[in-house]
Amino acid sequence: MPRLDASVIEVVCALIENNPGRVLACRRGPGRALAGFWEFPGGKLEHREAPESALRRELLEELGCEVRLVQQLTAVEHRYDHLHIRLLPWRCLLTGGTLEAREHEELRWIDPQDGDALNWAPADVPVWREWCGLQR
Repeated sequence: MPRLDASVIEVVCALIENNPGRVLACRRGPGRALAGFWEFPGGKLEHREAPESALRRELLEELGCEVRLVQQLTAVEHRYDHLHIRLLPWRCLLTGGTLEAREHEELRWIDPQDGDALNWAPADVPVWREWCGLQR
């Protein structure tokens, strides 16, 4: 998808699923923007990088894992105080590596009931809700 505005930063995120109905949530560590909030792993696209390539690169860097992209979910635009992002979420399945919290304080497999109690980063809330709707 083309950039809408140069001030909007495109970010990819992965809803890594294991066992039917469970997804990986990651808690941001101290000293980082939105510390303590839960999110789906991912990161910013580099110049002229395809979203799928960016997601694979980010997951390898952040978690030490490889994934197969299964389904793209609805993009979300969100304006934080410090930046405006366009979040591009993908449902994924693990295909290699061992999950390791390299950039997050905690990793947790959650189901729709567990996740409602987490303090999600605001941009991830609509992604979480869409994923929960797919589990019904």
